[in-house]
Amino acid sequence: MATFKFELVSPERILFSGDVVSVIVPSVEGEMTVLAGHAPLVATLKAGIVFIQTTDSNGKEFFVNGGLVEVNQASTTILAEQGRFIEDVDTAVLEAEILSAETRLAGSHNDDEKKRLQDTLVQLHEFKHVFEQRKAA
Repeated sequence: MATFKFELVSPERILFSGDVVSVIVPSVEGEMTVLAGHAPLVATLKAGIVFIQTTDSNGKEFFVNGGLVEVNQASTTILAEQGRFIEDVDTAVLEAEILSAETRLAGSHNDDEKKRLQDTLVQLHEFKHVFEQRKAA
């Protein structure tokens, strides 16, 4: 299978950098799969899981909360507002993210920022629900 360069960067660190077979990205327009040679695009991320397939039988998952994905013919880069290894995510982490967004929303006086934070809260609540169901299965 054809591979391409992929990098997942959070403000704190580079979470992944290497060759991959595919990447599944949670964009606000919907979940999308990126393969080698994908058409160029830039999309906004929502809270969710980024799944990278490193080989035919091996993959890794990461939690992201916002950011951008840039795709071109040779590589894909995610600049996440927040990113974590999926092993580092639990209900307490998600509740802290929700509380942080609610606090920022309560203190915001900018309509655009309020809208963005409201969207983030909806996405976080949706992801928390899916995450809890996934853990229960």
